[in-house]
Amino acid sequence: MTGYEVPGAVVREHEVTVPLHWSEPDAGTTTVFARELVAPDRRDDDLPLLLFLQGGPGGKSPRPTRGGWVARALRDFRMVLLDQRGTGRSSRVTGRSISRFPDPAAAARHLLAFRADSVVADAEHLRTTVYGGRRWTTLGQSYGGFVTLTYLSQAPEGLERCLVTGGLAGLHADAREVYRRTWPRVAAKTRRFHERYPADAARLAAVADRLDAAPVLLPDGDRLTVRRLQTLGHALGTQSGPEELHWLVDEALDEDGELADGFLDEVARRTSYWDNPLYMTLQEVIYAGGPGATGWAAEAERPVAFDPSVRPLPFTGEMVFPWMFEEIASLRAFGPAARALAEVEEFPALYDPVRLAANDVPVDAAVYLDDMYVDAGLSLETAEAVGNVRAWVTNEFEHDGLRTGDVLDRLLTIRSR
Repeated sequence: MTGYEVPGAVVREHEVTVPLHWSEPDAGTTTVFARELVAPDRRDDDLPLLLFLQGGPGGKSPRPTRGGWVARALRDFRMVLLDQRGTGRSSRVTGRSISRFPDPAAAARHLLAFRADSVVADAEHLRTTVYGGRRWTTLGQSYGGFVTLTYLSQAPEGLERCLVTGGLAGLHADAREVYRRTWPRVAAKTRRFHERYPADAARLAAVADRLDAAPVLLPDGDRLTVRRLQTLGHALGTQSGPEELHWLVDEALDEDGELADGFLDEVARRTSYWDNPLYMTLQEVIYAGGPGATGWAAEAERPVAFDPSVRPLPFTGEMVFPWMFEEIASLRAFGPAARALAEVEEFPALYDPVRLAANDVPVDAAVYLDDMYVDAGLSLETAEAVGNVRAWVTNEFEHDGLRTGDVLDRLLTIRSR
């Protein structure tokens, strides 16, 4: 354990060793890292614990800076920022490490150890060994809400209260149903973007025509294709995403009609996944629990209206496609394992509907009505199916409401109103 200060917080770092496969304790280990924060003027107080469960999959916990929702949390809690296994300061899964496996099936089996059930087991180990078994409140953002439902299914005795922001997963929805619901949401966001910025349609068409005419390379050597350009639409599900995308498109072309260096640099940054390759590799696996292969569900459900030849150019959202593991350098090493994962016919269940129906842990969830990533209809079905859930349904925020609004403060006080 090490300790130091950053503006607004005293930091302690913890690292624990856990089984790679919790069901096979002798089959190797991995390390899990957590960063504990407390307000400087409360460093010696006996404060309740708040465990943050990050979005993703494949995302590390935020690194604290001044202000924002972290500062709000530190008014009441000692906060634990968990780098979920495979991410951040925990033992990372990288292209180099996944390439060491002898065959795709072995690599796929390894990756299955990085789903929500293992994250919950890691958190419970941290809670019982580092924090003496004290129950904690959890705050699950996006995929962190999925992990919350697994936590309530596996180990509710460790939980004091659960807060969820944009992350109540459908308990029975497989990946194909998820994308049947989210493709229309992406279409609606794209339509609003083109209505708000009509001149961008011509610029995007010119960019796409240039990409089709001859190869254009990104700074890391990848070829930029039209279908990769379409994935910039991922930003449309955030509060400032439409404006960010507009300003990016606004300066996409130089005076000679070539793509601007700054544009290519930003496109590479937004679509490369060097910092979180698990995000795309496990994207559909997080919806799998029970019989049936995921089978590249987003691709299977993609409407013809999203074809790269369509104009105005349609954007795509939080979808993974098989071509990504060929065209994107950071994902190529994961390609064989990703293809093997897409063919797995049976997955361990992540949720226990019976246990969730009888849940008595207070769960307070923000459901974003216009959420592009997590379908609000599925979230509300889950809120009805899980005991002791209070859902706050709002269209004030996009999926990143925790970061951009007062969502945490409102959830913390919702039961006192």
